[in-house]
Amino acid sequence: MVKIRLRREGTKDRPYYKIVVTDGRARREGPYIEQVGTHNPMKDSVETKLDLAKIDEWIGKGAQPSDTVRSLIKKARQSEASA
Repeated sequence: MVKIRLRREGTKDRPYYKIVVTDGRARREGPYIEQVGTHNPMKDSVETKLDLAKIDEWIGKGAQPSDTVRSLIKKARQSEASA
C-alpha cells in the first residue's frame, strides 16, 4: 500500500520533515517515490509547504495519508480557502 507520510530530516533536536509518497512497508527514512511537501516545526511560526495538486493526484491513485499528514493537508486547505 502506498502511503503519504513524514520523512525526518535535519539534525539532533532540530527536526525538519519532508512529506513524501512511499511504499507503506519501507522504513521512515527509506527510499521514497516522490516528495510532495515540507514541514518545519522549529520556525517561530510553523512552516508547511504542500503541493496539493500532487497530493490529490496520489490520493486519487489510492495513497493513504498518515494521520499527521491528513491534519496538515486539512490546515493547508483551510488557509488556502481563507486567503
